[in-house]
Amino acid sequence: METVTFKDTLTVIQERKSVRNYTGEQVTKKDIDKILHAAMAAPAAIHMLPWKFIVVTDPEKLKVLANGLPFAKMLPKAGTGIIVCAVPGEAALGNEDFAIIDCACASENILLAAEALGLGAVWTAVYPNKELMDFIRKELNIPRHVIPLNVIPVGHPAGDESAQNKYNAKNIHWEKW
Repeated sequence: METVTFKDTLTVIQERKSVRNYTGEQVTKKDIDKILHAAMAAPAAIHMLPWKFIVVTDPEKLKVLANGLPFAKMLPKAGTGIIVCAVPGEAALGNEDFAIIDCACASENILLAAEALGLGAVWTAVYPNKELMDFIRKELNIPRHVIPLNVIPVGHPAGDESAQNKYNAKNIHWEKW
């Protein structure tokens, strides 16, 4: 019987890293489903849920996306791309800013869930670059009113990235600036 160990939340947060090199092994649908459940557990302003997720696993489509996205060249090797999209009309007060913030929270949950599952992931920005947003909209048939925020490659890490300690006490202010 396989023994499964789980990392505590703070360990997952501290060990999260941007993974850009992958083994090529496919991610299971079960793991992608777990990651998307985590994404949709993110906080959202007044509990409006302005997110949509496009999961791309087709090797040819991943190649097309990689060719058109300067920071997502690793998509084919990762084997899965999750595109996080914001729908302003479904956000708090129909506000684009709320939609983007809420989808950023969902994106972080994707990154943390991938780390918790022993997978690798990296946020590759699309928003606010109009050319990249238009490219993604065209390739994935996304309506104009929907904002493609990012493309997150998800896969099995090749093992050469490590977490960075970004803590800096100088960035903390107690009681006043």
